[in-house]
Amino acid sequence: IYGTEIHEDMDSPVMLVADMSSDIMSRPVDVSKYALIYGGAQKNVGPAGVTFVIVREDILGKVERPIPTMLDYRTHIGEGSMFNTPPCGAIYTMRETLKWVKSLGGLKKMYEINKKKAQLLYDEIDRNPMFVGTAAKEDRSLMNICFVMNEQYKEKEDAFMEFAKKAGMVGIKGHRSVGGFRASTYNASPIESVQAFVDCMKEFEKQNA
Repeated sequence: IYGTEIHEDMDSPVMLVADMSSDIMSRPVDVSKYALIYGGAQKNVGPAGVTFVIVREDILGKVERPIPTMLDYRTHIGEGSMFNTPPCGAIYTMRETLKWVKSLGGLKKMYEINKKKAQLLYDEIDRNPMFVGTAAKEDRSLMNICFVMNEQYKEKEDAFMEFAKKAGMVGIKGHRSVGGFRASTYNASPIESVQAFVDCMKEFEKQNA
């Protein structure tokens, strides 16, 4: 939502729980530092309908209050993730996505690609006088790049949205709680698509700045 990301797997004196829906498979992760990693597959791993969970079994069964059967991870572990009918098509697609990432060189290679894509767009945001990034540089997300119109060009926000749409750039409207723009550069987005968006921003600047 805010275009931020924690880039390091922190050492912590307490158990860490992370929702990695947006950035799982975008970089190597030291899963040993987490008690639980959770996320929806629909952004970087597969289609909607699959949820992944990486959990340390030694933390399970220690909640004093009753947990509904369907919400207890032990239920799904004990049944091999087939307590209810699994979404076979979505799981198969997830498997194919994992094979694709491996064929590219694994997460280290994917991380290199994602850093290049994000840097390409961030460089344009920082260079272009019409736009300004919303996140501190050290906290910028590699997957969701958020920015707004510079204050002096605020009235051109709708115009840029329409300009981008005509250029084939859709789905860039920022979250309703933040506004502005949000460009997602998930694994499946080739660097050519990022370059096309950068070119769109440059052309808009040429015509309007």
